[in-house]
Amino acid sequence: MTTAGVVFALLFYLAALVFAGGLTARIVVYARTPVPLKIPTTPAPTTARGVVFRMAREVLLFESLFKANLWTWAFGILFHFGLVLVIVRHLRYFTDPVWFWVAAAQPFGIYGGMAMVLGLAGLWARRILVQRIRYISTPSDHLMLVLLLGIGLSGLAMQYGAHPDVIAVKRFFLGWLRFSLQPMPESALLYLHLSLIAVLMIIFPFSKLLHAPGVFFSPSRNQVDNPREKRHLSSWAAVMDTERPHG
Repeated sequence: MTTAGVVFALLFYLAALVFAGGLTARIVVYARTPVPLKIPTTPAPTTARGVVFRMAREVLLFESLFKANLWTWAFGILFHFGLVLVIVRHLRYFTDPVWFWVAAAQPFGIYGGMAMVLGLAGLWARRILVQRIRYISTPSDHLMLVLLLGIGLSGLAMQYGAHPDVIAVKRFFLGWLRFSLQPMPESALLYLHLSLIAVLMIIFPFSKLLHAPGVFFSPSRNQVDNPREKRHLSSWAAVMDTERPHG
């Protein structure tokens, strides 16, 4: 067992623990947050089925962003769809045998990486060049984009430059999943790539990237527009209403 293998195994155990624990804690907070008002963004669906379709359009097609700004929507779509392809492609390192749909996605994964980097570059340029966006951007907004770009660019560099031993990388991660540590192949670029991914996993539950699960808890998106047909009470308000004396 190499020193690098031990270090990265421990680093990813820590990152996975922080990611899973932090994300779960934030989702619990979102779920428990009272929603005292009926505030769906209109025009809003008047049935639960309509809410499901609206949420699907929002999550898969970024409907509200499309209506707001086409350039931001285009770069956002490039980044998110590219990221999905990249994640699917990387599942081959964690599965043995490789699932058929993961194998089928392999030829397209590299294009996903290119789309991801292009989308991130566009979103970062927007934060720098558009005055009103630059005004509200914080250092963390820029650093998050730099981190994601670093992950994408280092991954592409390994594809077209210094190729690490992918068989050894897969052996390492399969061993990591089974708590059987394996050697990590020597590659400075691979070390950089994995370090950036671990950092992303650790800071994810505490960053603005929480909009990913947060969108499902947004009352402006997940509520049915039926205030006249049905009185809306949050759970704590409902308890107070039952305890209040009537008559």
